Amino acid sequence: MALDRLADADVPLVRGLPPESDYRFKHALIQDAAYENLLKSRRQVLHRHVAETLRDRFPARAAAEPELLAHHFAQAGFSEAAIEWWGKAGQRSLERSALAEAVEQFTRAVSQIATAPPTPMLRREEIRLQVALIHPLIHLKGHAAPETKVAAERARLLIEQAEALGESPGDPLLLLSALGGLAAASFVAFDGDAVRQLAARFMTLARKQGGTTPLMLGHFFVSSAFLYTGDILKGRTHLDRAIALYDPAEHRALATRFATNPGVHALCYRAWANLLGYPEAALSDASRALCHARQIGQTSVLMNTLGVTCVSHILRRDYATAAIQIDELVTFFKRSVVPSSIV
Repeated sequence: MALDRLADADVPLVRGLPPESDYRFKHALIQDAAYENLLKSRRQVLHRHVAETLRDRFPARAAAEPELLAHHFAQAGFSEAAIEWWGKAGQRSLERSALAEAVEQFTRAVSQIATAPPTPMLRREEIRLQVALIHPLIHLKGHAAPETKVAAERARLLIEQAEALGESPGDPLLLLSALGGLAAASFVAFDGDAVRQLAARFMTLARKQGGTTPLMLGHFFVSSAFLYTGDILKGRTHLDRAIALYDPAEHRALATRFATNPGVHALCYRAWANLLGYPEAALSDASRALCHARQIGQTSVLMNTLGVTCVSHILRRDYATAAIQIDELVTFFKRSVVPSSIV
């Protein structure tokens, strides 16, 4: 076998036992020389063969390393397959809270689309990927960072262009996600007028779409607008409605769509609102929010919740509990390059 002969010649580094062995060149210069000596057409054939073999014969490896398939499909000139696998890689990184990797992989997928002939399917995929890019950018760069706002505005524009062509984005939550990103930027910029306008548009779309999830999101964003502009009683009314519609199991995946979990965040915000005369209710909401955040298993959601709920404890003068949460939050910061989004 050719690989055995190369291994005997001490060219590759071999890890594991066949058929699960992993072969890597010991020296980058040898790899570069071997690669450059192949015609481009031959390289493309080999890349395609590797990608298809991994996809068809080693599905577990493909699921664990989708970026590997994306690379090989891209080098083989199979743009649509590369887009698919870069998107899968980005989603996997997002779910693992590997935010920097998610940004890179979603960006590669979007860039790959520019190399392919435009089709309705690719336009839908570009919208999905562009919306997905907003979440990790919020945590890495901040809600109002230029990169985040550009990503959210680009997503909104792509959706409007698709609708002008008579094409549906497919997923009704995509426009809500884009508007949520724009609203978040307005929140941290203290632009109250923009916040209320976006919240009103969000609620109009949510009511038009109907269904539990859009309405829960609509009430959450409207409540945020009222709270941030000082109308706490109206904000709490909408928080009550959002929390009543929140289903932890059904809405768990929203954590990767809106930079936090709206149901959990609604509990955090209501804990703040309930401090106006209802300290025990505030404590109950803060505890529920933290419990749900731990069950979701998303580092960014848990960090956000720790940061927001510790404010409730501070305002209740429960400094011991606040200190415990802050210590846990600091531990997360030391372990990872995550959020500037704890607001």
